[in-house]
Amino acid sequence: MAVRMVSIDTPETHYGGSPAMAQALLDRTRARLLGGTYDVLPAGLREYLVARITSDAAQRHQAAGEAAAATHTSMMNSRLARPDGSQRNMAVIATGELVEAKGRLLAYTAPWFAGNAADPLPPRDNPRRRTFNLDMVAQGWAALFLIYPSIPPAWDLNLLLAEVDTAWREQRGAWARAGADLLLGYEYRALIKLGARNLGRPDDMIADAFQRVRPSRHVRSPGRRERDCARMRPARGRPATAPRRKARRCG
Repeated sequence: MAVRMVSIDTPETHYGGSPAMAQALLDRTRARLLGGTYDVLPAGLREYLVARITSDAAQRHQAAGEAAAATHTSMMNSRLARPDGSQRNMAVIATGELVEAKGRLLAYTAPWFAGNAADPLPPRDNPRRRTFNLDMVAQGWAALFLIYPSIPPAWDLNLLLAEVDTAWREQRGAWARAGADLLLGYEYRALIKLGARNLGRPDDMIADAFQRVRPSRHVRSPGRRERDCARMRPARGRPATAPRRKARRCG
């Protein structure tokens, strides 16, 4: 099963087609925002979005997406490598809403530590313990994208918010590469939808473009603290057998 890294949003690489095709959709959205088609949106939001639909907005966004994907791959190769040259498994920590509308498992991912003398679990605040989700945000390659009921516990949430703030203030990662006016993933997708060739009812198009939560039957009680850890072999990309012992905190 494919995994969707929860609580974060990286730039897109192909959504909307090629950069030229996507730019045409963004330009159409810009014209509609300026022409009154979407005046139901708050004026401040319209101004914010128009300012970010530059002539190279699609190209910069997709280039940032490619760089984010490369960063994630490099991060995994580095953090999953053991001193002896072997590769450790990946911990997959499922969230409140287990499966999203596209059939992907919503989860946090992190290196798996066996928890024995040969491979002890690092202390909670050790950098090796951090999830890949958190590190992508901290390095500026992903934006914060929290969707209920998949909300981290308070300690993790505060850490995530602090890293988001630092990444933005220091203009790390995607912002360093593409500029402070880079369209974030969820902004880009919404604007692509609003620029569809066939203009339907503006209210319906806005509702679809800005909908963040889609109904799913795979939802656990939102108050339940998720600590289910499954092991995944990164080379094959499919789940392996979950550990028989009591699950430990792994992210």
